[in-house]
Amino acid sequence: MRFWIWIGRFEWGLASIGAGLCLLAMMLMTVISVFGRYVLGMDLIPGAYNMIERILFPLIVFWALPLAHREGTFPKLEMLSYALPERLRLSVSALVLLVEVVVFAVLLFYVSQFAWNSYLDGRRAQIGTGYWQLYPVLAMVPLAFGLMWLEMVRLFVRDCVGLVRGPGGAGPAL
Repeated sequence: MRFWIWIGRFEWGLASIGAGLCLLAMMLMTVISVFGRYVLGMDLIPGAYNMIERILFPLIVFWALPLAHREGTFPKLEMLSYALPERLRLSVSALVLLVEVVVFAVLLFYVSQFAWNSYLDGRRAQIGTGYWQLYPVLAMVPLAFGLMWLEMVRLFVRDCVGLVRGPGGAGPAL
């Protein structure tokens, strides 16, 4: 139980603090760049568009995904099953979650492999006139998918336990 509370706080921190700071940086960079370009006639932040496009925006997305999935704002495939009886609903939900767990496990494997190979190859992005290492940004992708996979496994176990206990079964919530 304590583990899931810690994971939830970690996801909240990534989404609210990490993604929030990235959004603030995007807004400031955009305002400064537009002011410099149209008022002063010069580029105050060289490569601002590339920084936003290749670093800040992906960080916002991948830091917010796990929390969006946990809170139910991420699209789920079992939305229509809530009209079914509880046992059938749990069966459909468990089946859909099993498919999601398998798909995300494969996706997590390949995303992690890509991030690791990018680190080994020294993958870089051009920002302004220089090149920046991309491994800090690419490391966030498997982290986000891993957190989402953990949540799917938790929900799958919850539905399986609900099926075993039967309708209205008592016990601790997962």
